[in-house]
Amino acid sequence: MDDPQSECPCCGRLAHRAWSRRRVLAAAAIGAAGIAVPRLACADDIPAIAYESVPDLLHLPPDLYLGEVSGVAVNSAGHIFVLHRGSSTGPAYGAAAAQLLEFDADGGYLREIGHHLYAWSFAHTVKVDAEDNIWVTDKGSDMVIKFNPEGRVDMVFGRKQEASDEDTAPLKHPNPPLPPRAGYFRQVTDVAWGTDGAAFISDGYINSRVAKVSKDGEWLKSWGERGAGPGQFHTPHSIAVDARGLVYVADRSNRRIQVFDGEGGFQRQFTIDAPVPADAKPAIGDMPGEAEIAAGTFAPGAPWAICFSPPPDQVLYVSDAFPGRIYKVTPEGKLLGMLGRSGKKLKQFGWVHEMACPKPNVLYVAELLNWRVQKLMLAG
Repeated sequence: MDDPQSECPCCGRLAHRAWSRRRVLAAAAIGAAGIAVPRLACADDIPAIAYESVPDLLHLPPDLYLGEVSGVAVNSAGHIFVLHRGSSTGPAYGAAAAQLLEFDADGGYLREIGHHLYAWSFAHTVKVDAEDNIWVTDKGSDMVIKFNPEGRVDMVFGRKQEASDEDTAPLKHPNPPLPPRAGYFRQVTDVAWGTDGAAFISDGYINSRVAKVSKDGEWLKSWGERGAGPGQFHTPHSIAVDARGLVYVADRSNRRIQVFDGEGGFQRQFTIDAPVPADAKPAIGDMPGEAEIAAGTFAPGAPWAICFSPPPDQVLYVSDAFPGRIYKVTPEGKLLGMLGRSGKKLKQFGWVHEMACPKPNVLYVAELLNWRVQKLMLAG
């Protein structure tokens, strides 16, 4: 078993490696194939990015409260869409926990979208496409919902289990997973769009694949399966497309970002490796142990959320859960800077689950543990 801490080769400080034997072998195979793997980045190489957080961002009505905020998005008018696990009713286990809210650019509350929608079960992410349509992925109902800018349902993808079916129950996580089915999802996680308007859907906690549907809603294809090799996934948790049409998948439990062309052809992969501060603390619970580090989800640099800044000079922002940082990365995987740490105060983070990047140095971050959205203004 690899030691989860090792000495950084260029600065001598301790860095979490989080490389299992399986991942080392996979990296060796990629190197043998002639695919470039970025070197480890060290603390002396990586500037800390100065930033501020806008206080009192969202102005909620007196009788409305946010639960775990799993998603945030921004449209062309600067309106902020917040997807959260609130407005819950029902038993302690299995209650619907999803509500979509819209705020104006100044944080003023405008409306709820999809009140008591059939697909609402367990909120995951919200995104806005180039035409200001609003897309929501719901992990609990295994559905993706496209709303038009007016907030009406335009398309639905996937299908919720029938309440009348005697076999309806929370999905199991067999290993290996059950074979995927075209048009269906199992705990879907995120969506992004290609230059032609086709949607790429990360699917997700169980199926471990990426699905592609046309702008008109036609199921085109899917690629990927459970595994650690190139083109395989273990919890594809977030997805983004750059201006060239390349698809970036946050392969969270494998602690890497994989890059594909629009047809699913593997291009490259990279990891984010930066030393963990000596005073780092988790947002909740004990320090991640060796087993948790090896499992990937709470490993430093394991990508929970990714988003691209607008062109022409795009950068990729990536969040992790521990030590709770946001990283600024080139599309090729070079680490440019980082910011933040776990905590409950303004400018600290409690599991950043989704980010919106409407401007090069403006980020909106949705936090599960702190039940909030922060708007970050980055220096530079």
